[in-house]
Amino acid sequence: MMIGDRHRRILDAVQQAGELGVGQLAELTGTSEMTVRRDLEQLADQGMLERYRGGARSLTLRGEAPPFALRMQEGRDAKLRIAQAVAGLIADGEAVVIDSGTTCLEVARLLTTRRLTVMPLSLHTANTLAGAPQLRLLVPGGEPRTDELALTGPLAEASLAALRFDTAVIGCCGLTAAGLTSYDLADAAIKRAIISSAHRVIAVADPTKLSRTALAFVAPVSALTVVVTTDDANEEHTNALVAAGTIVHKA
Repeated sequence: MMIGDRHRRILDAVQQAGELGVGQLAELTGTSEMTVRRDLEQLADQGMLERYRGGARSLTLRGEAPPFALRMQEGRDAKLRIAQAVAGLIADGEAVVIDSGTTCLEVARLLTTRRLTVMPLSLHTANTLAGAPQLRLLVPGGEPRTDELALTGPLAEASLAALRFDTAVIGCCGLTAAGLTSYDLADAAIKRAIISSAHRVIAVADPTKLSRTALAFVAPVSALTVVVTTDDANEEHTNALVAAGTIVHKA
């Protein structure tokens, strides 16, 4: 098993169980306990789990956002497919606001060669876009959150209120027919401000998000112009979104 695949299997298992011992993980991955210990040290150094003597435990608590480094590794193929589809929906010359989150970051990476005006709501994304030759970069105010580096608070909301965008690319923690949800109130407020600032709202959601509801309500599905997911998304979930008032594009 390749090291990347082994790390993903370890992370998935620890997240589901809460915590697991080195012996259990060695059996799961079909490798030695010494190798598992090295893997756990590497994953702990990246902030993906908590190492303790004899095993590891998940850093993810119910109702809280998983660590950014962990989300960067999850569903990588789906995020790339979604990002490519979203980039194809954006025309040169548009003014675009991009939400925080790992899928939105993948979208930004595909826009660096485009002739656009872009305002990112994450310092990760701003750094990705900085120096793009044809791109006009607008950096909002706000307080960057630890780990995620998402910009929130009154300054970020004021920056959004002062501008009008052709397109918003917005991430989600959960998206069902009941609406778009986020893990906390500050992020929900920013997402509402993003939606209010844009003529068209494109929500990006891998299939796992379409059966999930998080703590803070953001907006009804009808506030979203298009939801971009992947072609293996559950048909019942996507049909429910269409019935609730949006368009679903499967990449």
